[in-house]
Amino acid sequence: MSGVEPHTKTQNTCEICGFSTLRKSNLIRHLRTHTGGKPFSCETCGSNFTEKSSLIQHYRIHTGEKPYSCQVCGLKFPKNYVLMRHVRTHTGERPFSCEMCKTSFTQKSNLTLHMRIHTGVRPFECKTCGLAYSRKASLVQHMRRHSGERPYSCKFCTAAFAHKSSYVMHTRSHTGEKPYSCEICATSFAQSSHLVQHVRIHTGEKPYSCQVCDTSFAQKSYLKGHMRTHTRVKTVKS
Repeated sequence: MSGVEPHTKTQNTCEICGFSTLRKSNLIRHLRTHTGGKPFSCETCGSNFTEKSSLIQHYRIHTGEKPYSCQVCGLKFPKNYVLMRHVRTHTGERPFSCEMCKTSFTQKSNLTLHMRIHTGVRPFECKTCGLAYSRKASLVQHMRRHSGERPYSCKFCTAAFAHKSSYVMHTRSHTGEKPYSCEICATSFAQSSHLVQHVRIHTGEKPYSCQVCDTSFAQKSYLKGHMRTHTRVKTVKS
């Protein structure tokens, strides 16, 4: 076979950024990152996508199809990566670890958020007052202070709330729901903070200490009331 030149594969190169690939289809897909092209459209809602695989996954929102099943509990999911994330709830696997404090997480997004505790990065800034937050959700909640928006409305009365947690707690005043139960005496509470305070009756824990006389209390409000006894004494002496 002498004299026959070896076949060389041609590289397909992006003229904009120099990205190179052996497959022309990969180059075509890559070019859409520059052009913004989204040639795959959903016939149901009109949403557009850069890749056909993304359109297929999107269709499952409309059809309800969930082809990926958990072999442990049988739950089904529309996307494989969602299934993989779910499986970690069974295995306890936490593959994403913080290099600074070794805390580990089941999701990379949670690690990214955690790292901002160490770096102090707060990429979400309020354009009105300049306050910045590490999470977008925190900024969204903060913006409601400026706008006055209260998107969570009570179904039982006219009350409306800026935060979902406030809405949930308020709703329990109508329904009587008390999901937080004491494991010692079975007393139930509408708020987890009330359960924490209650448990201290059983344990005797008093985490709030007076810096003047070292008296300890189970609740912060008790400590505040106690501190007034010291300020009154100082007023009388003066």
